[in-house]
Amino acid sequence: MRCFGDGNPLYERYHDEEWGVPVRDEHGLFERISLEAFQSGLAWITILRKREGFRSAFAGFDPEAVAAFGPDDVERLLGDAEIVRNRAKIEATIANARATLALREAGTPLHELVWSFAPPPRPAAPTSWEEIPTQTAESKALAKTLKGVGFRFVGPTTAFAAMQACGLVDDHLAGCIRAR
Repeated sequence: MRCFGDGNPLYERYHDEEWGVPVRDEHGLFERISLEAFQSGLAWITILRKREGFRSAFAGFDPEAVAAFGPDDVERLLGDAEIVRNRAKIEATIANARATLALREAGTPLHELVWSFAPPPRPAAPTSWEEIPTQTAESKALAKTLKGVGFRFVGPTTAFAAMQACGLVDDHLAGCIRAR
């Protein structure tokens, strides 16, 4: 049994191979945080279906390349049907790339900052989605810290979703094929 995704090969692959697997590199975290921000208000499957379009449009989520995007790139992205065309989210992704570089230059790379907010492991796997919060003290603190260094579109709920996706939190349900 899977916690989610049964019946959709794209969703199943994401569940089985990515969700909850620790991501400990700057590039991977920048991509996941960016996609979680774009997902805000939408179904995750929408983002999964457009993921390759996002990767193409945002230079493979290379923070250095995205940080160099300017107004012409924003207009190009607003016309790209392969991604979610939301000006605020596009501009936030560019700002977040710049903040990622600033963190690196300041000596605390994004992956070190994000993982410093990892909570202790749960004593047991949750048995239902009702047991899983949408935000935690750690995700609130992470969101506040990220905003403080220039990130946008990373509230506590988005931060918690990124923590789940990137393996800081293991929320696979008891009985799931991926539960630890």
